[in-house]
Amino acid sequence: MADDALRRSRALWNRTRCDLENHETLAQILDRGEIEVWRDVYRRAKSDARLRQRIARIVLTVPTPLPRFWLAALASLGESVDLAAPVPDYTTQSV
Repeated sequence: MADDALRRSRALWNRTRCDLENHETLAQILDRGEIEVWRDVYRRAKSDARLRQRIARIVLTVPTPLPRFWLAALASLGESVDLAAPVPDYTTQSV
């Protein structure tokens, strides 16, 4: 079921497949993914330290709508994160 949610996610409107190893794809999912997709990413991050590190790097450097949500999720998985770390301002960035 989770793989189905990833494959049909509206966050991947411009992708032919979901490749979580791709930084841009992961950033798109963190930015525009649905709750089911975020749950799947969280489940995968439970057992994938590299994915947790990549999520932290993305939310600390790329404007996303919920960076503190992801930092808190990573902290709940045992990652050492600074919840007060500066994050990019999602509301003032233009594409």
